[in-house]
Formats: sequence, C-alpha cells, structure tokens
Amino acid sequence: MTHPCIICVAITGSVPTKADNPAVPVTIPEQIESTQAAFEAGATICHAHVRDDEGKPTSDPDRFAALKEGVEKHCPGMIIQLSTGGRSGAGQARGGMLPLRPDMASLSVGSNNFPTRVYENPPELIDWLASEMIKYDVKPEIEAFDLSHILQAARLHREGKIKHTPYVQFVMGVKNAMPVDRHVFDFYVETVERLFPGAPWCAAGVGAGQAVVNDWAVAAGGHARTGLEDNIRWDRETLAPSNAALVGRTAEICARYDRPVATVAQAREILGLRPA
Repeated sequence: MTHPCIICVAITGSVPTKADNPAVPVTIPEQIESTQAAFEAGATICHAHVRDDEGKPTSDPDRFAALKEGVEKHCPGMIIQLSTGGRSGAGQARGGMLPLRPDMASLSVGSNNFPTRVYENPPELIDWLASEMIKYDVKPEIEAFDLSHILQAARLHREGKIKHTPYVQFVMGVKNAMPVDRHVFDFYVETVERLFPGAPWCAAGVGAGQAVVNDWAVAAGGHARTGLEDNIRWDRETLAPSNAALVGRTAEICARYDRPVATVAQAREILGLRPA
C-alpha cells in the first residue's frame, strides 16, 4: 500500500487546558506556533477551535480570522478546517466563521451523548450549516460519532445538501458514544466504502485510543487525525510533549504500512479542494 496518508492535527479543541497539559496551545499565537511545528512534522490539515481571553471555547469569527491568517502565513498551503462544534456556541453562532471561507469545516450530522451532556445537532441546524458550507465553498468533514451519522451523511448527499464527494471521519473513544472497537471500526469502513465508493475517509481516536485508531486507519487505507484536542498523553505515565510529537508518531505509523505522508498538494487533490 503506497497511496499517501493525510494527517490532520487537532491542535487544541474546546476541553483540554494547560492544567491538563502545559503543551495545550490556548492563545492565538500559541496555536499558530503549535500548528507550524505540526505542519513541519507532516500534518496537512489543521482542525481548529478558538478560545476567549479566559481560555473558554468560543465561536468568535474575529478570533478564527486571526488564527486563519496566521496559519496561512506560517504554513503555506495547509488545509484549514474550522470547527462548528457545539461546545463553542449555540445555534447559528456555530457557523459564524464560515464566511471566512476556510478550506473545510467540521459538520456533525446527528446528536449523541458526550461524557456529561447531550451533543445536540438538530436537523434544522444541520441543514443550515450544510447550506452555508455550500454558499461559501467550504468542504464539510462529516464527524461520525455513531453509525447513523454515516447514513445521515449519505441522505444529505443524495438530497444535494452535501456537494461533491463526502469526507467522513469516524470518532471513537468518546465516553458514552462509540468506544474504540475493531469490529465497529471495520463495519464503519465497509459502510462508507459501500455508500461512497472510492471516497477518502478518516478516523480519530480519543484518549488512549488515539494511536490504536491511527494504526487501524492507516492500515485500512484511510487517513488519520491526531493532536492534543483528542489526547493529552503520550502513554499512561507521560504527557504528550506537543502536537508535533503526536504528528510525528502518526507519521511513523504511516511508514510501518508503506504509506507516505501526504504533501499539501496531494492532500488537496485527494480531498478535491482548490489548489493552495
């Protein structure tokens, strides 16, 4: 297997803090610096959230604009994927950054349980976010926390609410959602390949499952997500030193399976994105 593997780095998320791991980048300058190091280590997608002055998650478009500008300057051609996740805001505020026209944005197409709350994604909000992504030429990354989310993505695609070839990412290891389970993972892959023949897909593991799911995804021909948003540890005893270190570990997994790490140009071609 020699086709390139795209590595996505989820740099900060909405939950981890410096109290959890001092390497978590919180301010915009910290995030830009951490993203640049991850880019140099092989990441070609930056999955980004932003925080307010107190370090709390926000959907503030101005902060997203500052982050986007910095990443574009220091990581030429890197694919910028902004989060529309529900921890950062409510309702249409979750899509307030889409007019910035990032290359990609996350799109959760169904609700599910999280560790302490319900992650609500009502149909009307999903339809609105999807329509805004079409309006601003933003490619959605379908975040599938459950099998039904893959099937919903197929329905949205049939109805023209998701244009072009969908890009589905399986998320495994979130407490109260889908655990890290190999049989489920294999069924996810089979389902995506049946519904979207030839389409690229990605997988993300949360916490201790990160390296495991990276290994499964790379071996199965998919793409991989890593980063401090999903996992602040290197192993049971050690905190992860940086986003770049986690990207480097994923690149080593790629090498074991004879998968070259995708370049920016290759990643954009695989995903059907406009050239940098």
